[in-house]
Amino acid sequence: MALAIFSSTAAMGQQAPASETDWMQDISQRIQLHGYAQGGFNYTHKDGADANTFEIKRVLFWANAPITDRWSFLFMHDFSSVVQEFYTDYRITRNKALTIRLGQFKNGLSLENPLSPTAMEAIDVYSEGVTYLTGCGSDPLLGIQYGRDLGLSLYGQTNNGKLRYELQVMNGQGINKKDGNAEKDFIGRLEYRPTTGLNLVATGQLGRGHNILTDGKRSVYNPTIKNGEDYKRNRWTAGFDYKSKAFNVHGEYLEGYDGDVTSRGGYLTGSVPLGTPEVELVGSYDYFNYNTTLGYDQHKAIAGLQYWFFKKCRVQLQYVYKNAYIANNQFIHGANHAVMCQMQIRFN
Repeated sequence: MALAIFSSTAAMGQQAPASETDWMQDISQRIQLHGYAQGGFNYTHKDGADANTFEIKRVLFWANAPITDRWSFLFMHDFSSVVQEFYTDYRITRNKALTIRLGQFKNGLSLENPLSPTAMEAIDVYSEGVTYLTGCGSDPLLGIQYGRDLGLSLYGQTNNGKLRYELQVMNGQGINKKDGNAEKDFIGRLEYRPTTGLNLVATGQLGRGHNILTDGKRSVYNPTIKNGEDYKRNRWTAGFDYKSKAFNVHGEYLEGYDGDVTSRGGYLTGSVPLGTPEVELVGSYDYFNYNTTLGYDQHKAIAGLQYWFFKKCRVQLQYVYKNAYIANNQFIHGANHAVMCQMQIRFN
């Protein structure tokens, strides 16, 4: 009897208490890993000169995990660039009406900017207006910020997901950077889904930019803003997105104000299946005027094919035409022709 009691006690002593369960296993079961890579071959003909190159555009990896049923985190890194996103979400309400986000993430300006490049039809991803106004890369005053910033966001949805909103307070300086001035940028986003497949989107931004250019350098689009100077940086957009089995299409009007300069433009982009959902015809027309006073217009047209060979993996082939000029037919550069090929691999 005593031997049996001793043996039972020893066995109990070898077992870990319930509070000391394998927390590493618990964490590993919660973490979800994602990633994608985009790369290919580009041929360009610009100003009478030819160029061609193989290139890796993006290699992104991210991990997200729920800490509780309301609290989660995400970390994203681009192996061909820098850390892109790191933030935590906490759902305040029992439903999806209100969630708070803190960290570095995409700003909510425009229909396209919050979307993943893996979901975009164009190989060069976003429209010219979205790229310029959201800080994705073509604005010299702000630099390449990948459409992301540091800040805080309140977002949610109501009416069974038909109405979605987002309010952001951001540094306004871009990715992995402290604020360049004492003022914050405010961004609002409102989405309404009146019927299946249709999404209406309106966004706006009020803020102050800080010119990062130094040593007397000037932006060709906005040469009046001095090096290191703070300036008005406001924007607004209105767009739509429609998806169906027959075709997908989205378009948007955009307008921005940088100091005393106004810029505006719009685009229409879509895809149509060619007999099978795996093969699609892609097309886009994009217009943007970087400075309405100078009449600095740019027109871009895209036509091509894409083949979805496995879930979110595809091969794309596109022809891209650009033409930019100053008013009175004084060309900054003439026609820019490009043929782009790209392969995309993504796992969830």
